[in-house]
Amino acid sequence: MRIPSLFSLKPLCLAALLCAAAGAQAAITVYTSESAFLAAVSAPGTDTFDDLTVAPYGDTVYRTAGAYNYQAYSATGIWGAGGPTDFWLSNNTRYNPIVFSQFSSGVSAFGGNFFASDIAGQFVPDGTMVLTAIDGGTLTYDLTGATTGSFVGFVSTAPLSSVTLGTDGGEYWPTANNVVLAVPEPATYGMMLVGMTLLGLAARRRRG
Repeated sequence: MRIPSLFSLKPLCLAALLCAAAGAQAAITVYTSESAFLAAVSAPGTDTFDDLTVAPYGDTVYRTAGAYNYQAYSATGIWGAGGPTDFWLSNNTRYNPIVFSQFSSGVSAFGGNFFASDIAGQFVPDGTMVLTAIDGGTLTYDLTGATTGSFVGFVSTAPLSSVTLGTDGGEYWPTANNVVLAVPEPATYGMMLVGMTLLGLAARRRRG
């Protein structure tokens, strides 16, 4: 079988590199349907927070969601909320956001249930949550009239560096439940593999 010349490989390699560059520019898609979010990602893992109680946990907690690791931070402290059978993640001072970060390598999707709670850690109806996802670019989404079932998910074309959960300044605390982390669909990995293969063939041809 005839191997394509280096000159014929160059446009293909360039196309693969452009695809990678487009991913690096990080387009973030917002989902408010959990089923649509899950259909857009691969290998999701969920953190239910049901190991927490209504108590302080310091300013940083290190968590797992399925096979993935991450941390949640709030400057004045993380608190458990909810209960007695379904516990949530909240914070100590309502004016400070919760920052989710230090995601496992490759995590490009983050979602969950986001809503308001009161000083006792109980649900407050009709709160407005403000979520900001960063992956090299920044996207902010306002979730108005949040309930315990309100879902917001971000899916990026690049790994996520952080997601921040705050409020609009109302007298309630930002609260999260059932946080989901995931990686890109297998098709994304396929595109990356094709690009790496073409670059490898070009290098091999050059040496020959």
